[in-house]
Amino acid sequence: QVQVVESGGGLVQPGGSLRLSCAASGSSLSISGMGWYRQAPGKQREFVARIISNGNTYYTDSVKGRFSISRDNAKNTLYLQMNNLKPEDTAVYYCNAMTTVRNYWGQGTQVTVSS
Repeated sequence: QVQVVESGGGLVQPGGSLRLSCAASGSSLSISGMGWYRQAPGKQREFVARIISNGNTYYTDSVKGRFSISRDNAKNTLYLQMNNLKPEDTAVYYCNAMTTVRNYWGQGTQVTVSS
């Protein structure tokens, strides 16, 4: 079993920055990759970014150049640095931990970009 808990969301003005964190616990050694997804009101959950065991990273086109995903393996923590935030980035952001058996999800953290 793996547990993931997100933190770091909040209200920020357009053009501002936030850093999300996701702490993994439990059988964290079984995690092969971790990622971030988001769900805006009335929309489906969508992929944002992913980092896999070899360090390769992947981003959805709309956040490339603005968001950066990283992972501190010693702390079992995943980060998402979000810069130049836009109103369309407003959503609940979810952390995802992937193992060979299943995916694990956190409860989400709200990010609101508004003036």
